[in-house]
Amino acid sequence: MLFGRDSRGGVEWIIAFLGNPGPKYEGTRHNAGFAAGAAMARRLGVKIDRLRFRALTARAGIGGHSVLLMLPQTFMNLSGEAVAQAARFYKVPPERVIAVSDEMALPPGVIRVRPSGSAGGHNGLKSIIACLGTEAFPRIRLGVGEPPKPDYDAADWVLGRFQGRDAELMASAAERAAEAAESYILNGAEKTMSKYNGRAQGSA
Repeated sequence: MLFGRDSRGGVEWIIAFLGNPGPKYEGTRHNAGFAAGAAMARRLGVKIDRLRFRALTARAGIGGHSVLLMLPQTFMNLSGEAVAQAARFYKVPPERVIAVSDEMALPPGVIRVRPSGSAGGHNGLKSIIACLGTEAFPRIRLGVGEPPKPDYDAADWVLGRFQGRDAELMASAAERAAEAAESYILNGAEKTMSKYNGRAQGSA
């Protein structure tokens, strides 16, 4: 496998890590995608800091493939505007646009890879679906768990921060989500789902 910087002209894949920009949102459940982006940047030895397409971006090589890493700066609900702009510019088809996001329906630390699917109530994914005009793009979801009580406000929950054991699980999940994104590009959907879908690493 070859990792690191890529200097060629075209882009074959886009990995969009979803979250909200700014210090106010750092470390929140809704920014699990951004945490995976930071893990990916460390793995590839790049900085996701070039402002393009209404996102912070970096170009990298993964196994000989030219990849654009993105942290949309549009705020979560408009993530698709940044992603679609980059996809149009580089003529990257939806099946090669990987979205990485948080997911309340999964326990903390669990990740789930899918080659397509609905938004499942996630506003960032809704925006990407609307702007790309299709649900047929891969996504990697990081579980952040459900609110502790049925009447707990969902927005307050996802904008809260991880505590204790959940924080440890999420740090591990961010690393595995980055690995899964690499695997998806190198090995395809089936092998990646088989390897990464399931329990949180270190869970009983």
